[in-house]
Amino acid sequence: MSDADTLLQEVSAYLKPEDVERIKQALSFSNKAHEGQLRKSGEPYISHPIAVARILTPLHLDAQTIMAALLHDVVEDTHISNAHVASTFGKPVATLVEGLSKLDKIEFQTKEDAQAENFRKMLLAMARDVRVILIKLADRLHNMRTLKSMSREKCEHIARETMEIYAPIANRLGLNSIHQELEDLSFKNLHPTRYDILSKALKAARGNRREVVKKIQDAIHQRIADNKISAQIQGREKHLYGIYHKMQTKSLTFSQVQDIYGFRVVVNDAPSCYLVLGLLHALYKPIPGKFKDYIAIPKANAYQSLHTTLFGPYGSPIEIQIRTHEMHKIAEAGVASHWLYKTAETPLNDLHTKTHQWLQSLLESLSKSDDSMEFLEHLKVDLFPDEVYVFTPKGKILALPRGATAVDFAYSVHTDIGNRCVAAKVNLELAPLRVEMKNGDCVEIITAPHAHPNPVWLSYVVTSKARSQIRHALQTMHLDESSALGERLLNQALHSLGINKKDIGSVQWDRLLKDTGAKLRQEIFADIALGRRLGMVIARQLARLGDSVTPEHHQPSGPIIIIGTEGMAIQFAKCCHPIPGDPIIGILKKGQGLLVHTHDCPALHKGRGGMDKWLDVSWDKRITKSFEVNIKLIVANQRGVLAKAASAIADAESNIENVHFTNEGDCTTLYFTLHVNNRIHLANIMRSLRGIPEVIRITRVKNASA
Repeated sequence: MSDADTLLQEVSAYLKPEDVERIKQALSFSNKAHEGQLRKSGEPYISHPIAVARILTPLHLDAQTIMAALLHDVVEDTHISNAHVASTFGKPVATLVEGLSKLDKIEFQTKEDAQAENFRKMLLAMARDVRVILIKLADRLHNMRTLKSMSREKCEHIARETMEIYAPIANRLGLNSIHQELEDLSFKNLHPTRYDILSKALKAARGNRREVVKKIQDAIHQRIADNKISAQIQGREKHLYGIYHKMQTKSLTFSQVQDIYGFRVVVNDAPSCYLVLGLLHALYKPIPGKFKDYIAIPKANAYQSLHTTLFGPYGSPIEIQIRTHEMHKIAEAGVASHWLYKTAETPLNDLHTKTHQWLQSLLESLSKSDDSMEFLEHLKVDLFPDEVYVFTPKGKILALPRGATAVDFAYSVHTDIGNRCVAAKVNLELAPLRVEMKNGDCVEIITAPHAHPNPVWLSYVVTSKARSQIRHALQTMHLDESSALGERLLNQALHSLGINKKDIGSVQWDRLLKDTGAKLRQEIFADIALGRRLGMVIARQLARLGDSVTPEHHQPSGPIIIIGTEGMAIQFAKCCHPIPGDPIIGILKKGQGLLVHTHDCPALHKGRGGMDKWLDVSWDKRITKSFEVNIKLIVANQRGVLAKAASAIADAESNIENVHFTNEGDCTTLYFTLHVNNRIHLANIMRSLRGIPEVIRITRVKNASA
């Protein structure tokens, strides 16, 4: 029987006769379109689409998907147009073929950013119709099975790409058999020698353990039958890459990997799963810490089973999976289980809801990420989650990647919760936002209406949603803060040219925006604040774009007033730590904004080039923000002196950000980083510290990090 006949026989087993007839037409159409074409292996090209369709038939996918699989290369590789496919087989089939054709046009190059951009396109295709990626995975699986005709370099490239992206996507969609075969084939092409050695060792082990396995299987079967529970018992062998991965991650030899062979018990309902678990725990002793209940808490890809490891005869561990028939369907077919034995009444199952949510979250991060490489990193994080399961105060379960923090949890609940979070309670106890989540944690997020994301969060969040939302919020804040400062800088430049800002009309601004390519005035202001454009140059351009050129006559302009709430648009130099009351000067640094130094800062005089970028700045009298300052105390080396100093600082209403010390014989030098409001506040603190008998000398340190 030919492959084409076998395909028709397979679809006849679950599709209606009229659907089978349409598939037969698509098969004939594809055969005619590819007539005379050969694969690199020398086989007729039609063998490929038939093989792709046959990979999908065990998943019982609908007729449209099977037809699209048969036609997926006709638009790309023949003279047939997509409009012709639509008129012959209907728009839904043509849409699937078009989505696949766009994916097939992707040329995976060695440049990572090009590859990343291509995966963005793939995700968009997945989001439109998940069947597109199902066909693409089947296409990739058949290509992996027939890689022999490719060059060694090409084989390795395709195998690495499959291991990094396609196999994890298959796993994320719950396609267990496709996921495992893709991993095994990638392993075979990336490490052929290791694959061969491990394969031979596995065959030998299988022969050696045959009698032991049969004895265990018979014992399990007998115990379940004695209790009148209907069950199917299957032997289950770890796939090669699974064994290799375990050896690598746990530094084991092959002989040390005990759980190569296990058993799967399939029963009729969930209560029977727990009954069987109890029977097996009575038959063989369970290994502590090796039980997992994925029925009560399913995996992110909706996988459900009870997992337990038992001490078997001869001291060998036995892995057992216990699940229902429905759970088994989802475990094997994943997202495709929606089409498996589908009826008109079948609702969208939990897996489809989760898949949709996952795709939406990735699309959200895609829309907020301008950097393709950054997006690919987000995708990889989501494809290799290794989940922990965390509870909300109301008992809802959230799956998070291992290493996720309270901030990741907050963003997974809702973006607004993440943006406004200030603290967390983990198991009713206050915890820092960077605390890592553990299985079973109950987490409550504390929010404040005026809170906003902290750039430091980016150093420890791990989920793509949290990272993209934090970046988006910071960019928005950055634009608002920078544009406010930039407007003040531009007004100062206009004033120095003798131009009243009220004389600059919308016509001049519209012309300037057109000339510069900016969309909004705020972009121009932000560029000025960040040093990307010079305020004086923009001021002159605006003057020239008026009805008449304003003659330049410089007028003395006042300093830029520092309010203290400009955020990232204004930075205070770490070399001198300026505080209100200090004489200050500012410099515009490209991409960083306005950097404020004290007048006597040593770093200031190392490079006074580019004087046009230096600005006169002054403190606002109503400033309320606190500022960091460094002080140095030389104290007598006596017990309790640090506590006395800390108490004096607290009494003076200041917070200690950091403290360290050095011993020099009878004296100790204490270095404090404090938060102060201004120079008067600092003077009060230093006066309090001088009142401590053990304090020998106290000074402010202005160049601590210079």
